[in-house]
Amino acid sequence: MHTSPDLAEPASAPGPAPAEARTEAIDAVVLGWVDNAGITRVKAVPYARLDAVATHGVGFSPVFDVFLADDSITAGRHVGGPAGDLRLVPDLTALRPLAAQPGWAWAPGDRYTQEGVPYTGCQRTFARRMTARAGLRGLTLRMGFEVEWVTGIEDADGRFVPAFSKAAYGMTRVVRMSDQLRELIRALAAQDVTVLQVHPEYAAGQLEVSVAPEDPVGAADTTVLVRETIRAVAARHGHAVTFAPCVVPGEVGNGAHLHFSPWREGVNLCHGGEGPQGLTREGEAFLAGVLRELPALLAVGAPGAASHLRLVPSQWAGAYRCWGLENREAALRLITGMAGERQHTANAELKCFDATANPYLVTGSVIAAGLAGIEDDLRLPPEVPGDPGASGGVPRLPGSPAAALAALEASAVLREALGETLFDAITAVRRAEIARSAGMTPTEIAAEARRLY
Repeated sequence: MHTSPDLAEPASAPGPAPAEARTEAIDAVVLGWVDNAGITRVKAVPYARLDAVATHGVGFSPVFDVFLADDSITAGRHVGGPAGDLRLVPDLTALRPLAAQPGWAWAPGDRYTQEGVPYTGCQRTFARRMTARAGLRGLTLRMGFEVEWVTGIEDADGRFVPAFSKAAYGMTRVVRMSDQLRELIRALAAQDVTVLQVHPEYAAGQLEVSVAPEDPVGAADTTVLVRETIRAVAARHGHAVTFAPCVVPGEVGNGAHLHFSPWREGVNLCHGGEGPQGLTREGEAFLAGVLRELPALLAVGAPGAASHLRLVPSQWAGAYRCWGLENREAALRLITGMAGERQHTANAELKCFDATANPYLVTGSVIAAGLAGIEDDLRLPPEVPGDPGASGGVPRLPGSPAAALAALEASAVLREALGETLFDAITAVRRAEIARSAGMTPTEIAAEARRLY
């Protein structure tokens, strides 16, 4: 979608919209951000006010950083309460018309203090800052999220009824959804999103779209835009969608797998080296850093009770803390791609993440973990070539939100990278969400996640 500036700190507020983005067809612009509970929240302005808003932003309470998914509010040591104000400033380099919502456009927002200083609790600024930190070491990152969702309706009794059932990955699903999928492909193309694949997935009502990799901030922007476009297109066809990690307890859920590869001077560090499966030494160290921090990263990328209903063995959710070549049961999957194109396509995939996560926190935290692995010159443990559950001795990822939160709170790497304000807000939200879900049954957890995400 766009390339983040290669700077140690974010640039000042963006200027006016580029001329090619201006159109009389746009009446209003949604300014979007994602909170620490993974909910996309917005403010909107008339298009005529966009230049002024791009300079001065719109008012924004810091308390949004401690909203929970159900709109209740907690407090941390640094954030909470009714006092204070920030400015939400749209990044107009990322402005896109919303093809499925005529007359509307969308732009992601960055948050600033009223003195014009980047706000230390801004998740998008964090992702940009980690991207810049990698750039100072001569590294660039290519990232992209897979988007899985379930389409259906909720009946009068609150039961979710998928739009289709058998067969998994079947052509029957494409026939059933052909008009809606075609409209989605057209809408994403009109929004300058490069779609690589659209296909039916395993669970009833489940579909997936994969998009081209970008810089880390752009990848997070794109996955937010893709999800809301899916939602809008489905609504035009009388359907609801959910990106919840668990739709029905005991069944395969929705992931938001992150694909990533570190590069140096145009060379893909996941290919052409003498390390395991062709990794370069630096690429191996980056992946080893991610694997080391994976228990803590789980509190960022799969943060809630519904996430842990999905993270079970034998469902390709990546429930084991291990890596392997093309191993879909490993949390960290190495993908080489076809012979002849591996220098371009080799990448790693984190399979354990889902769409209840804030994608900016995900991309920034993965970069921080990988850079720490390079700094410590880490090596990967032996890979797991088959089913980790049958191998014996392969550790599971943390088995509950509380265990993942404890790992995050113990992570010096992520605490330093996130900074005290953002770290405090995230952990406060996680603690409050754990308390809120205590005593809920799996069925209640899944039903709530369906409605919220």
